[in-house]
Amino acid sequence: MQYLTIWDLILTPIYLIVLIAIARRQREKLYPEGHPLRQYFLPGLYVKLGGAIFIGLIYQFYYGGGDTFHFFYHSKVINSSLDDSLSTWAKLLTRQPVEGNPEIYPFVSVMEWYKDPSSYTVAAFGALFGLLNGTSYIPIALLFAYFSFTGVWAMYRTFVNIYPTLHKYLAIAFLFIPSTFVWGSGVFKDTICMFGLGWMTYAVFRIFINRDFSIRNILMLVLSFYLIAVVKVYILLAFLPALSLWLLLTYSHKIPSAAARWVVSLLFIGIAFVGFLFFSQIFAKELGRYSLEHVANTAAATRGWISYVSETQEGSSYDLGEFEPTMAGMLSKFPQAVVVTLFRPFPWEAAKVIIALSALEALVFLYFTLRVVVTKSKNLKAVFKDPNLIFFLVFSLIFAFAVGISSYNFGTLSRYKIPCLPFYSAFLVILWKYNESNISQQTHLSQIQEKEVAELA
Repeated sequence: MQYLTIWDLILTPIYLIVLIAIARRQREKLYPEGHPLRQYFLPGLYVKLGGAIFIGLIYQFYYGGGDTFHFFYHSKVINSSLDDSLSTWAKLLTRQPVEGNPEIYPFVSVMEWYKDPSSYTVAAFGALFGLLNGTSYIPIALLFAYFSFTGVWAMYRTFVNIYPTLHKYLAIAFLFIPSTFVWGSGVFKDTICMFGLGWMTYAVFRIFINRDFSIRNILMLVLSFYLIAVVKVYILLAFLPALSLWLLLTYSHKIPSAAARWVVSLLFIGIAFVGFLFFSQIFAKELGRYSLEHVANTAAATRGWISYVSETQEGSSYDLGEFEPTMAGMLSKFPQAVVVTLFRPFPWEAAKVIIALSALEALVFLYFTLRVVVTKSKNLKAVFKDPNLIFFLVFSLIFAFAVGISSYNFGTLSRYKIPCLPFYSAFLVILWKYNESNISQQTHLSQIQEKEVAELA
């Protein structure tokens, strides 16, 4: 089916010109000549915009369709209701129940994801963006990419202000990893999640580290948290433990008394536990799908199905070996799941061109990991002193395990793993340059707020 039309060809250059013009104006306002981050702002946006176009063309002309166009199809159905009435459109956009709203039934009946809030949220954003371009795919994808970039850039800014001498290396980690700017730029769930993950990281740092309790930061934290919870709640299941540990270690390092540190740690753990229970009640239905029992059974079933399919046709599957569908059985595959997420596919496992590109990227990760472990082993002790490094590592390992144990397909995995790649990359580059940067969170917290305020002025 042909999803791209003549309007994509006509509107794409216009959208590129407008979005780049807006970005140039932002750069001139926030990052004047001489600012160290100026050189990364536009290139970071360019790769995101290019990634959105690239993946759209791949899905149209290589795959001949796919979930990105299913999201787009739902967006078109939503916006087609404007021919009926604005009220009908508003009800579809906010996913009102069909019961009591018979006028939306003709549209709901042709949208299989209407009852899936995770997928439908992507379609709803696509419909909103589509109002500006007659609901054309590539212009919508470019808007997805642009807003996702704001989140990724906010996340980059957060950590470059802690490690200012590493701005070049952190730019590579957060902005220029191919998987993240390709799979995190199109009309996908992942694009929204990268937006949310970036702004949530930024807002948490501003609120809890800089003690900036502005309405803007609080609203951004709530919005980003909600978006991730609705679209991919399992990201939060990996992110929140790492985030809690990050905050705990950050504050405990500033307390001189050992007894006081213990009290604060216990209090913080208690608050985090209560917060988790509250979070679990709000998103009980969504979390039910990701309970340990359900995840274990799903992972085991997925492994069996992929293994069966692979016997009869060539694919991009991988196998971690048999395990019991229990928590203990899953954890027994922890090393293999982390390895497959961060360092596979190996070159000889790439049966397709797209997978070969992922294999090349994974090989680079493996190379630099070994380089850091072998040649910078003395820097590894910094992990136990720097809360940021622990945060990067814990989130990367938990998330890598979660997606590695449940995907069993290299193509799917290459997209699902992108939230942890910037954090793992940042972990590697900071360890690699730790002595040269000669910085830590404790010595530079006083500089962070001044730099952030200067950027936002």
